Amino acid sequence: MLDVASVAKRARGENFPVASLAFPRELRPHIRALYAYARLVDILGDELEGGAEARLAALDELEREVDAAYGGAATWPVLVELQPTIREFDLPREPFLRLIEANRMDQRISEYETWEDVKHYCVHSADPCGRLVLGVLRRADDSETVALSDDVCTGLQLVNFLQDVPRDLALGRVYLPAEDRRRFGVTELDRPSETLRQLLEFEAGRARGLLSAGEPLGRRLGGRTGRAVTAFARGGLAAVEALERARFDVFSGRPKPSRARLARTAIGALVP
Repeated sequence: MLDVASVAKRARGENFPVASLAFPRELRPHIRALYAYARLVDILGDELEGGAEARLAALDELEREVDAAYGGAATWPVLVELQPTIREFDLPREPFLRLIEANRMDQRISEYETWEDVKHYCVHSADPCGRLVLGVLRRADDSETVALSDDVCTGLQLVNFLQDVPRDLALGRVYLPAEDRRRFGVTELDRPSETLRQLLEFEAGRARGLLSAGEPLGRRLGGRTGRAVTAFARGGLAAVEALERARFDVFSGRPKPSRARLARTAIGALVP
């Protein structure tokens, strides 16, 4: 039985290896704490047994823990470890609560009519992660940097949607906008078709445009951290290329770049 306590323990124990490359040593514990929180929210929203009712109740409990963390009184291990990060960087509540709300939306909403609706979901599911990282970098007050970060995070989320069409469908969720499905004549998402391939190709172009914000974002942040952030965005672009090489066949396996391809991408971004 997957319960809240075991979920919290699992999220706390998961590794975040990218942090070893992406951030200065003194910031890594804080980035790991943010990652553990994000994983905790996703696990509660996706994997907790008992269906939507149990997941919504667990998410409500998590929101109470977030409130407690701001008073230094959290009891869940993930939130206890997050408290020093909240205090040191004066992180706002809103991004933490938006991540919870995204998972509430997943329990209540099965599909989205327009791209704007999907973007609204990403404002809750993806963009807060970038904003929290910017908070740790003390750049969250720079509106242009925040806007670029939002684009990259939304682009990365969209790539995941394209890679995970069968998985999401099994969970009862469709993130491909209904208006786009009608435009391309897509009526079935549980099997390959030429119309679905065309739709995924169209959405991949949208993701590529969003991920192009990674280069100017990296320049604004500067230094090794800026180069590492650029590497994240390039990793998303590498995933788009993997989808293209697979001709958007997401049913034979999850199209993704090889580790060697990701390593070359990261090295290319990290070496000035």
